[in-house]
Amino acid sequence: MTRAADLSRTGARRRIAELAETIREHDYRYYVLDKPTVSDAAYDKLMRELRELEEAFPDLREPDSPTARVSGGLREAFKKVRHVAPMLSLQSLMDEAEVREFDERVRRGLEVEKVAYVAEPKFDGLSVELVYEDGVFLRGSTRGHGDVGEDVTENLRTIRALPLRLRAEARPRPPRGTLAVRGEALMRLSEFEAMNRRLVEQGQEPFANPRNAAAGTVRQLDASITASRKLDLFVYEIMSGAEPDTQWEALQALRAWGFHVERDVRRCDGVEEAIAYHAHLLERREELDYEIDGAVLKVDRRDWQQALGVRTREPRWGAAFKFPPRQETTTVMDIVVQVGRTGKLTPVALLKPVDVQGVTVSRATLHNQDEVDRKDVRVGDTVRIRRAGDVIPEVVEVLKERRPDGTHRFVLPAKCPVCGAPVEREGAYHLCTNPLGCRAQLEGHLGLFASRGAMDIAGLGDKTVAQLVEQGLVKDLSDLYKLTREDLLPLEGFAEKSAENLVAAIEGSKRPRLDRFLFALGIPNVGEHVATLLAEHFGGLDPILEADEATLQQIRGIGPEVAHSLVEFLGHAHNRKVIRRLLDAGVSPKVEKRRGPQPLGGETFVFTGGLEAMSRPEAQRRVQELGARVAPGVSKAVTIVVAGPGAGSKLDKARELGLRVVDEAQFLKLIGER
Repeated sequence: MTRAADLSRTGARRRIAELAETIREHDYRYYVLDKPTVSDAAYDKLMRELRELEEAFPDLREPDSPTARVSGGLREAFKKVRHVAPMLSLQSLMDEAEVREFDERVRRGLEVEKVAYVAEPKFDGLSVELVYEDGVFLRGSTRGHGDVGEDVTENLRTIRALPLRLRAEARPRPPRGTLAVRGEALMRLSEFEAMNRRLVEQGQEPFANPRNAAAGTVRQLDASITASRKLDLFVYEIMSGAEPDTQWEALQALRAWGFHVERDVRRCDGVEEAIAYHAHLLERREELDYEIDGAVLKVDRRDWQQALGVRTREPRWGAAFKFPPRQETTTVMDIVVQVGRTGKLTPVALLKPVDVQGVTVSRATLHNQDEVDRKDVRVGDTVRIRRAGDVIPEVVEVLKERRPDGTHRFVLPAKCPVCGAPVEREGAYHLCTNPLGCRAQLEGHLGLFASRGAMDIAGLGDKTVAQLVEQGLVKDLSDLYKLTREDLLPLEGFAEKSAENLVAAIEGSKRPRLDRFLFALGIPNVGEHVATLLAEHFGGLDPILEADEATLQQIRGIGPEVAHSLVEFLGHAHNRKVIRRLLDAGVSPKVEKRRGPQPLGGETFVFTGGLEAMSRPEAQRRVQELGARVAPGVSKAVTIVVAGPGAGSKLDKARELGLRVVDEAQFLKLIGER
């Protein structure tokens, strides 16, 4: 081991470069080739020498040094970053028949007899985007909602399976410029068990499953905690920056560049080989040291992938063939009723706790009365349960031969268990009829009321809403306008300035547009489009409050179902009382008269897919200002369909009807913007 004191600056630079390259090579052999050539002790010795040299010559430490993997320091929060390319979701296929239907759609779309697929394990971890610039790791982020995720770069650096610099000597060579790849951060089962053992010994709560453990570890604000937990990382997709001809070639290139790529992947000559691969993986599932929950099937040829395109947020060229859910047997101790934020009553079975593949399950949804009746679930029954999609527990069947004497059929109550209001049945669901007065629904209504498309109250997020309801500060929507700075200061997350800002934001929301106020009330079947139709037709709130169903149905775009929802909601005594309280508190909805030219008068727009220049709500607002209407779905009444990336079934239907379809560039030209 070379001592830092014995080296000149030139010698130190040379030795630092030599050690960094040697350690990278050992990481590659260990994580990618699975063929380590040195002991852990020898590896640690090299790492200690490198760290000492960098401490002696700090200006010689490179950003991608192997020592950069273990960093400390507590950060306040993760910033949001936009992905280089959208991180799409995969449609789930549950059986062989659905897989064959998927294959048939693919072949029909390509007009070919047979398609080759690449089949890979579906990892059960945390999906991440990794961005490299000229072969050096630049940024890593969580999937988030697909377009924007959280920057977890420093935490991902601690994962030794992630190359901080791509192997320049590889064939093919790593691309210059920006390269974005997609992978999965996960915790191996052996590490998960060891970590949970340590947590229990320290008196802390253990993680429920490896997926939660991986997600919680990647999102630690202190990267040194992430470093202390041994995460692994597999990559499986080139998102941007390189254009291999096939998915198979992409996997080989990723492995050559130094990424950890699963070796048990297969190029399948047709759908039957893909189904056989799924069966092979299912047999191996219990042997693996990490969780998988199915097989991912991707059309191998990249040009065929591009030809098939994307539907909504799902690629037409890929799918996840899921494993059957794991099942266990237990006893129903009780059946309780939950009231959701939309007023829906859901029966829930309270179970004798049972372990389902490492997760303790004590509750299972029974969905609705029809489902309870169909399965005939009763208190005292022995039932078989599963984690649907390996996440949400549900009752699969009742073992009636083991039913004890004296059980009774379960029936949902006639009154809401939270507020006591009458319960009405609509289709398969039972609903509380007191939407603005039921505490169980209040949080959901407050969240909608404060949202950007409604009253736009900045600072009133879900966490604050939950505290306001829990503390009894807000019992209905009108109570928001009674809040003071002194009410907010005791709540978690509030100081003088933030409390003053929220009070000011609430005060500033008192003059909303009428359509936004109507939308904010959360009336069933009344979205932004219907709210706009009502505001334009009636010009004020009072006529809307007095309108009957026949009057409402005279408005183009409002049918019997919407009219009934409006009259029923606005006719409810408590709802009327809350609206009156809002008006008494100073809320004064206004109708904005359209000013200026109306070049899009008479046009009806539908938007599908994404837009780059503006958000969809902004685009809808813009065409409405220019005289057009915005429809929620495609019909013969629609005159223009704006189709962006990810356009799905609406675009297909528009083409079937022969409607005018424009892209984003043409749309911007229509509204007079560039």
